[in-house]
Parts: sequence; structure tokens; C-alpha cells
Amino acid sequence: MIKPFRVDIPQRDLDDLADRLARTRWPDELPDAGDDYGIPLARVRELAEYWRTGYDWRAHETELNRYPQFTTEIDGQNVHFLHVRSADPDALPLILTHGWPGSVVEFLDVIGPLSQQFHVVVPSIPGFGFSGPTRERGWDVTRVARAWAELMRRLGYRRYGAQGGDWGSVISTRLGGIAPDHVVGVHLTYLPTPPPPGWTGEADLSERDRARLARIRHLMAHRHPHQLLYATRPQTVSYALHDSPVGQLAWIAEKFAEWADPRSSISADRVLTDVSLYWLTGTAASAARLVRESAFGGPPPPCPPPVGVAVLPHDITQSVRPLAELTYEIQHWSEFDRGGHFAALEVPDLFVADVRAFFRDLR
Repeated sequence: MIKPFRVDIPQRDLDDLADRLARTRWPDELPDAGDDYGIPLARVRELAEYWRTGYDWRAHETELNRYPQFTTEIDGQNVHFLHVRSADPDALPLILTHGWPGSVVEFLDVIGPLSQQFHVVVPSIPGFGFSGPTRERGWDVTRVARAWAELMRRLGYRRYGAQGGDWGSVISTRLGGIAPDHVVGVHLTYLPTPPPPGWTGEADLSERDRARLARIRHLMAHRHPHQLLYATRPQTVSYALHDSPVGQLAWIAEKFAEWADPRSSISADRVLTDVSLYWLTGTAASAARLVRESAFGGPPPPCPPPVGVAVLPHDITQSVRPLAELTYEIQHWSEFDRGGHFAALEVPDLFVADVRAFFRDLR
């Protein structure tokens, strides 16, 4: 059963948040530390004060509620999603999947433009946002992809596209493998391309691709600290994130600062709306568990549908096309001149144009 959903956070939860922010116990900081030890104290204090005294959750709640939202139970788990039908009845359905530390907020600036050509479906990953915490083991990326296939079936969509970055990239390619007869194409704004074992083609790469490969190898050898924590001790770190709004704020705001193009203008309101979703839905712990549940090893599973890739210059890594072509049928490849890890937030104009271009011939 699919039920209508409307965001309506109880005022007592907002009052509790404001009270906790006012009583923050601030850590010390070394003089002139900058960001050498993590996100600077002054930056977090500024954001926290704005969150407490200037940010208007109700205004952003109203913005979310402009879009039709629903929930449904799939495989024992609540799934929340936005569903915006195009005025064109023959439009191609398109499911957009967010990542971490993102949420459906990532897509708020692109839903309107995309709905001119697509029936747009934007679900919250189980364990994130209004899908609420997961309640059992086993909610890995493949299980999420199966849930997406079932969601699109319930909505009556037999042919559809998939798009994602970060976790959305993995989930979208898994969806293409699970439902190849239904997924017409997969568009990605983030695609790690580590070389497979025994690969000997590095000498044939361009200088640019060799530089990209070197960065990929460096990141493989030096995983991000949050990945190590989430892969080994997601419950332990969640106590701080679940109990302290400033802890949750610093944890997420740092990633928006580090992974976005410095030229991008992601507003403080967008960042705080995203952080508020984690805080108000109590999903810091369950979002962290997705890393532990999704143990990666070996080559990625097949994804038969055509794949389109948009490479952003300030993303965590940049894809190497010859390596991507070892696994996927690359039908579309774009090199953006701006943007980072949060493509739909940072460069919505480029994002929308590229998604339209990729799916134009797949309709």
C-alpha cells in the first residue's frame, strides 16, 4: 500500500534542538589550527548559531511539502519517496538516488526542471531521512536496489531510468543489474574506477587518466576516516552523532566543505536542511550502518543497461573511461568544468542538461 506523506515535525522536537544547541559544550582548538585538525571551531560555531537563531526549518519543511510525498512498506522496511509526475503522460520515469551525507535535499533544485521530461521519483534510502531507521541486518546496497525495483513496479513503471552519485551510484548500477529488462539506462555523477587484478593497461592511458588513477590508488590505500568508522564501529560513533546536534553538524558540514568545488555556492540553509533531516529523523546510526552492511570485494556485479557518466573536476575521484569500459557499456561521457561531489546541489544546470542528453535517445 502506498500512503500519502507530509512532513510535519512536532514543535517539541524543534524546541529540543534549539535547547541542545544553546547548551553546546564546545571543545578547545589549537591557535591558528585552520582545518589541519578538522573543521574549524569558528565555522561550526557560526553554523550552529545560525541553526539556532536564524535558520527557519518550517520554511524548508514547506518547500519539501510542495512535492507529492508518499511512504510504502517494502521488504519489511518503510520507504519514503517524492513522486512528481510530468505533464507529459509519455515521459520516461526516472529514479534519483542520493548518497551520504546527503538526502533527498540534494535534488530539490533539479526536480522541477527534470519533471518537464521525466516522471521523477526520489526515494530516501532505507536508514536515511523519512524512511526511518532500518530494523534488521542485511540492508545493503543490493537490497536497496531490489526495493527500488519493487517501488517502480508498484508505481506502474515498466521502463525507467536510474540516476545517482555516491551511494546512489552503486545502488543505481545494482538496480540496472537486478532489473535489466526495465532499466533503460543508468546515469552516474560518481563512478570509482579501480583497476581490476592483473590489469596491465596503464601504459596506454593518457597523462590525465594516469593522474586520476594515481589518486584512485591513493584513496584505496587511505580510506576516508568516516568509512573506517562506519565499516567497523558504526554504533559507537552514532552515540555522539545521535545525542549532539553540533556533533552531527560538524560531521556533515565538513564533508560538504571538503568534497564540493570551492567555487560552489551551496547555501548554509541547504546544508542545515540536510543536517536537520538526519537529526530530526534520528537516522545517524542507521545511515552509518549501510557501510558495514555493504561489504565490498571483488569486481562489481554486471550492469547490462547503457551507462552515462558525468565527471566533476572537484569530486572525491574522477573516473577513468578505459577502466569504466571494462565493466560497463559506456554510451555517454561528460567532463564538467565545475562542480564536486554534490552535482545536483552544486551545478544543477549542468546536471539537468546532462541527464536530459543521456536519456534523450533511450526514451
